[in-house]
Amino acid sequence: RAQRRGGRGVKGIEMREEDLIMDLFTASTHDYLLLFTNQGRVHRIKVYELPVAERYGRGKHISTVVKLGKDEAITTTIPVKEFAEDKYLVLVTKRGVVKKTKLSEFDTPFKCIRAIRLKEGDVLVSALLTDGNTELIIGTKLGMALRFHERDVRCMSRSAGGVIGIRLRSGDEVGSADIVTPGMGVLTITERGIGKRPKIEEYRVT
Repeated sequence: RAQRRGGRGVKGIEMREEDLIMDLFTASTHDYLLLFTNQGRVHRIKVYELPVAERYGRGKHISTVVKLGKDEAITTTIPVKEFAEDKYLVLVTKRGVVKKTKLSEFDTPFKCIRAIRLKEGDVLVSALLTDGNTELIIGTKLGMALRFHERDVRCMSRSAGGVIGIRLRSGDEVGSADIVTPGMGVLTITERGIGKRPKIEEYRVT
């Protein structure tokens, strides 16, 4: 129902203590969900495999749908209607490794597959769905950022380990990565709550 400007909206989910919503997207029952984990694996499920809940319901833990290993956690969820040949997945790790793979390589009969080969101590931070002609930006823990074109990253097989995307200083690590949209602002927020939003044009392509 329509509300006034100051309306509080309606409750969408019953939250558990200290829980928070990380992502929100729409998908049809026959769409695929690609669940990327910090250990470089991807679980592939259909939307209809998720248990249906009422709007106020708390939902079920994802471990009731997919089997996660020890210390394994889902970092990114990407809805996919079809595994098109002209789409790509760009993966970014904590140590600055970047890997681009055709989306069609993830169209397999297996429920869980390896998305990237990680070196010891490295973890997968972000997975992005691109069209092969996209600019990306990587942000690091110590406040550095790198904007680059995905054409500069050669396409690799699903079993490959990736290439150096950003060289990090001692003690630094990748915090996040995102797709660049022309005219967008880059919102940066620190762990102490400081934020700023410069225009993307202030970050040169390198």
